[in-house]
Amino acid sequence: MHEPFTLLLSVYDGDRPDFLERAFRSAVDDQTLRPDQVVIVRDGPVREELAACLDRLQAGSPVPVTMVPLERNVGLGPALDSGLAASRHDVIARMDADDVAMPHRFEVEIPLIADADIVGAGLLEFVGDIDHVVGQRVPPTDPEQIRSYARMHDPFNHPTVVYRRTAVLAAGGYGDLPLMEDYALFARMLQNGARPVNVAEPLVYYRVGATSFKRRGGTDLLRSELRLQREFRRQGFTSSPEYVRNVLVRGGYRMIPWRFRRAVYRPIVARYTEHGDSQDGGEAAGSGPEPSGVDQHEPSGPDAPGPPAPPLTVRR
Repeated sequence: MHEPFTLLLSVYDGDRPDFLERAFRSAVDDQTLRPDQVVIVRDGPVREELAACLDRLQAGSPVPVTMVPLERNVGLGPALDSGLAASRHDVIARMDADDVAMPHRFEVEIPLIADADIVGAGLLEFVGDIDHVVGQRVPPTDPEQIRSYARMHDPFNHPTVVYRRTAVLAAGGYGDLPLMEDYALFARMLQNGARPVNVAEPLVYYRVGATSFKRRGGTDLLRSELRLQREFRRQGFTSSPEYVRNVLVRGGYRMIPWRFRRAVYRPIVARYTEHGDSQDGGEAAGSGPEPSGVDQHEPSGPDAPGPPAPPLTVRR
């Protein structure tokens, strides 16, 4: 008998109803092991078409859906913290509103959480539809390697994770570090003694677009990057030499022209495994989580990681 778990999604006005519906169906209806509850955080007001989609999903779901409406758009981190509070179960699985879960995702991950506090997996990046895979991200799997890797890169692909709410709350929750909250949270969890597990097998199709590498740079991301590195140093998560290295490498990565960013990221930063060139410019992201950064529901933020953390599709 598996431990009951909650599926957590955050939705905001920039999400596409067709992407959301496919993400929901793939993570609920199509799963060989379905969640026991779904929590959907509506991050601020949404247009009528998206609201109708949410109503339809809630009414037709084979498992109970808890809707958490927020009066204003607060960003991904605070929105997910609200979702954590609404969960009935300690085990929580994350899902982004435009990705596609493989049918056996939870059948693989949920048994592993019995002896862990956070479980992640590999993912396949796709453009347009899942039959157009352009890249694969393979995370580190050895627990010590995960902890070591985390000092420079996000060791987990955020859209694939399953974690224990108790471990997340013990680390302070997501908080509000725009574009970097997932990496910051996972680092605090590891520093707090959380038991990590990663499986190399891809369990999620991660949607990428033609402008992903362009969004992985800029002053907004640089500011968040520098704030993240200061927090890591202040908390003792990184040493002084590691801090300097991260600021130079990860900070520099944010500021170089996007074409150079793509060229550097693939062979050097992310151990990129390419599955073919995208018609949109072959801008698939990387393999082992890329520079940390951008998640989905950042208020007006870019969508990108820095030198290795999972690139999430920004939609704000």
